Amino acid sequence: MASSSSSGLTFKLHPLVLLNISDHYTRVKSQSQPPHSSNGAADSPSVPPRVFGCVIGVQSGRTVEIFNSFELLYDPVTHSLGRAFLEKKQELYKKVSPNFYVLGWYSSGSDAHESDMHIHKALMDINESPVYVLLNPSINHAQKDLPLTIYESELHVIDGIPQLIFVQASYQIETVEAERISVDHVAHLKPSDGGSAATQLAAHLTGIHSAIKMLNSRIRVLHHYLLAMQKGDIPCDNSLLRQVSSLLRRLPAIELEKFKDDFLMEYNDTLLVSYLAMFTNCSSTMNELVDKFSTAYDRHSRRGGRTAFI
Repeated sequence: MASSSSSGLTFKLHPLVLLNISDHYTRVKSQSQPPHSSNGAADSPSVPPRVFGCVIGVQSGRTVEIFNSFELLYDPVTHSLGRAFLEKKQELYKKVSPNFYVLGWYSSGSDAHESDMHIHKALMDINESPVYVLLNPSINHAQKDLPLTIYESELHVIDGIPQLIFVQASYQIETVEAERISVDHVAHLKPSDGGSAATQLAAHLTGIHSAIKMLNSRIRVLHHYLLAMQKGDIPCDNSLLRQVSSLLRRLPAIELEKFKDDFLMEYNDTLLVSYLAMFTNCSSTMNELVDKFSTAYDRHSRRGGRTAFI
């Protein structure tokens, strides 16, 4: 397998594909897990299951945009996908999205297998250059990038014999407004155990902290890169410098007096609302206390006459 692709294609991946593949793997894994033994003996670790499916989307020139995916039936004996089921699903998707075509297929695993090339070649009569999307379900806390790899197939001459091999291709995440709303909704779903508001707030703050930490690490990488470029350790990249300059031009906007005034006004309004909410809560608590005291005092007066109130 070669290190990187040389086709020059630009791949854009939509979040719905990631959600579909991860959901497919989670369902298959939960269904394939054996029931726990009653004698308490530890079960031997099972081999993670593999899932298979097709990815669909559009290709415009040198840009390949993967919008959606669907599951496929896989025969582990012949290492092939259910062709009749694939054609049926393709026909159904054509009725809903006539502009979408089968761009390739997906699977799960830590790396591409030799048997994957058989599936890849079988799809070449539908798409002469299919893509292979591989999702790695293993958890790696040190990894910051998405555990997903896109492969292309290229014809290389190995030991005098032309062979098709998988080559890794770069990609970028592309979203539309509807997908951003959906992903945000999924990220803020309430836990099934009825988590409290504090749990939701902690999850929200944890997400913000992770985003700020990621932004800080990316800024550090960019800063070190610019320092190395200034010292002459790496060649100067004018295209990157223009992008950095365009990014930095946005920063002085927050130093304007109007921005400071608007920020202070919004900050003061937020504090005022917080104080009003606190006063309202204290007043409500005080009213409840007065009502309880009045009820207790009236009962005592009816029983033994009026007494002095201290």
